[in-house]
Amino acid sequence: MTEKIYEKSFQESSDALESWNDFVAIVRQLRRDCPWDREQTHDSIKHLLIEEAYETVEAIDDEDWTGLRKELGDLLLHVVFHAVIAAETGTFTVKDVIESETEKLVRRHPHVFGDTSVGSVNDVLTNWESIKIREGEKKSAMEGVPRHLPTLLRAYRMQEKAAGVGFDFPALEDAWGKVQEELDELRDVVESNASMERREEELGDLLFSIVNHARQAGINPENALSRTNDKFLRRFRQVEERLGSEGISIVDATLEQMDGHWNAIKRSGD
Repeated sequence: MTEKIYEKSFQESSDALESWNDFVAIVRQLRRDCPWDREQTHDSIKHLLIEEAYETVEAIDDEDWTGLRKELGDLLLHVVFHAVIAAETGTFTVKDVIESETEKLVRRHPHVFGDTSVGSVNDVLTNWESIKIREGEKKSAMEGVPRHLPTLLRAYRMQEKAAGVGFDFPALEDAWGKVQEELDELRDVVESNASMERREEELGDLLFSIVNHARQAGINPENALSRTNDKFLRRFRQVEERLGSEGISIVDATLEQMDGHWNAIKRSGD
């Protein structure tokens, strides 16, 4: 990218560029001189990339900004490491990675670097999906949603992709109506003692519709359920602690005893 279309004030300092050069050079030397680094492949370390991504998200959830700085560094290491491995076979280089992403960012933000006007965030997302399809990068609007995403997040991203090309409920009220419809259908198959496969299908439809409603309401269901999981874990451990202070093991406690402590903890706002 020869023409500089961004504001010069956003350029990195020479010190930052030197740090980047040092980092890449160190990764390259590790690849040559370290026995462990030398024997790794794209496939052998792909699980570590997933692990680092989850650790990064955990640091954000914990508002651990020192930890976030560390985890982002670990993620960057994997990006550079994969690029260095690829360069050895002539597949692509670090420079190729950066340049292709830079060109894509410019191309897909015509409202920043071009003459396109947008009125909302939804317009930006719609333009993004439309550009990808028109460029021929994608044969289907559903491409680009990894199979290995957590199921709830995968549903959310699939719905975002569909909405990006206009396949969406016109209003939040319509999405809520779908939730109620799927809830009724699930109740019907449960009460009629339908097969497990049928009940599972209807439960899946209900969950999918809830995710869709959440998306339209501006709620990320993955984040919402994660917070609820953390809240449940925190409260349950307090129930165990309170029972323990009474000399009662959780395995010996009655449901009434557990509920009593649970409701007290809930009333306290914890």
